[in-house]
This record gives sequence, C-alpha cells and structure tokens, in this order.
Amino acid sequence: MKNVFFSGQAALPAIGQGTWYMGEEAHMRAKEVDALRAGIDCGLTLIDTAEMYADGGAEEVVGEALRGGLRDKVFLVSKVYPWNAGGKKAIAACEASLRRLRTDVLDLYLLHWKGNYSLEETVAAMETLIRQGKIRRWGVSNLDYDDMQALMSVDGGQACATNQVLYHLGSRGIEFDLLPWCQQQAMPVMAYCPLAQAGRLRRGLLENNVVQDIAWNHKVTAAQILLAWVISHQGVMAIPKASSVAHVKENAAALGIALSSEDLTRLDAAFPAPKAKTPLDMV
Repeated sequence: MKNVFFSGQAALPAIGQGTWYMGEEAHMRAKEVDALRAGIDCGLTLIDTAEMYADGGAEEVVGEALRGGLRDKVFLVSKVYPWNAGGKKAIAACEASLRRLRTDVLDLYLLHWKGNYSLEETVAAMETLIRQGKIRRWGVSNLDYDDMQALMSVDGGQACATNQVLYHLGSRGIEFDLLPWCQQQAMPVMAYCPLAQAGRLRRGLLENNVVQDIAWNHKVTAAQILLAWVISHQGVMAIPKASSVAHVKENAAALGIALSSEDLTRLDAAFPAPKAKTPLDMV
C-alpha cells in the first residue's frame, strides 16, 4: 500500500476521501455519513472538506460521520475561502468550520485559492491559528508554480504542508513544473477530481480503450486504474469523493493496484503530458 507523508504526520494512505457535493441534499445525508465511515474502516483516513462545500453542509456531514470516537482516527482537512483568509476573518472562519466538524482542531487547513488577502496576511493568519491550537499545519490549494515561488519568498511560507490541485490522467499540466518542484521540496500534492469532473472528459477517460484494457488485465474497474495512475506519482495523494459504501470500497481497493511500466507507457501514449507550460486547471 502506498503512503504519503504530511510534515511530521505518520504515513497516510495515498487515497483519501473527498466531500465536494456532500451535504447538498438532505435525503443523501445518511448515505454520505455511512460512506465516510466505511472509508475510515477501509483505511482511507484522510478526509478533505471545505467551508465552500454546500455552504458548510459538507463539514456538517463529516462532523456527523466522526461521532462516536472516530475523530482520533482521521487526518482532517478543511479549506478557507480567499475572502476569509486573513486577519480576524480567518479566525472566525476556522472556528465556524470547527463547530460544524464537531472538533477542536484541524490537522490541516488550506487556502482554497488565491484571492482577496495577500499571501503574507494568509500566512500570518495560519501561524496565529497554529499558536491558538486550532490547526496543526496549513497549506494551499489551486496555486500554480509561480504562486508557490511567491509563497516561498514570504516569511513563514516555507511551512506550507501541501498544495491541493486538480490532477488526473486527462489533466497533466502540473507535470511540467509544479509537480516536479513539489516533489523536490518533499511537499505532497493532493489531487482533487482524480477521476475528472462529471461529463464528456470523465466519460472519455473511463471509456478509453487503453484504460479499459488495462483494467481488464488487472481485473478491476477503469476508475480504479485512473486512481492507481494518479497515486503512482511520487508524493501524490488522490482524494476522490464517494457517496456510497460500495463506491468507497472500490476506491480503497485501488491502493493495492500496481501498474506495470508497460501500463504506464500505454497510458502516457494515450494521454500525453503537455510539452510546454499550460495554465493551471481548476474547477
């Protein structure tokens, strides 16, 4: 089983649990809670959420899922809106997330994307939250290579624990400069939407002949091959969302898939990485 390390944390499985779109429909709540708990049972102990998701509703689902002593088994991640990522607003936003999550501390708190506050102000807010014992470490999301260089020039910016970005077989732009740089820094990358967003691109990946042939050879699903490809990269964790127990068990099983060099060569030929800098993909 492949593991990823987050600054001083014991190894975490390279597949975690995402929660985007959870908490939006009341009739799905029990099913979502069950899925998260099943994921923990399967060893997917990193749960990623955000104040943005369902206006805090996803955090409430996670908080319910962690009742009964499960909080201590989980590496809990949430994200702050750019317009809340500085000064007193950052403190208030974090406290609100903690209330919804029914916990006293986050293991990791991320700037969701760069925006209203300067990086200096955000780093200062994160340091304050660490001193107050509300978060254990902080990181960023949706920052490209140049943004990361700017962050590293900020006093305290080197404490950034991760960068969470969109990454899947059909979106490989980070491989040009951002991913190699993060790997050199031993900074883990969290890949959101590792199966692509719903729609034509996702179908194109899942229905691709090469992906399906490799899946058939391994006796697994096409989705599991896509997850195995993402985590085959050094220091990369995938955080797919699963809203059913069966789906989360399928995701967890992808941790045991070892793609061969031939598999990787075929996937690379079918979905080549860009040979020049491309804008950072975001959804």
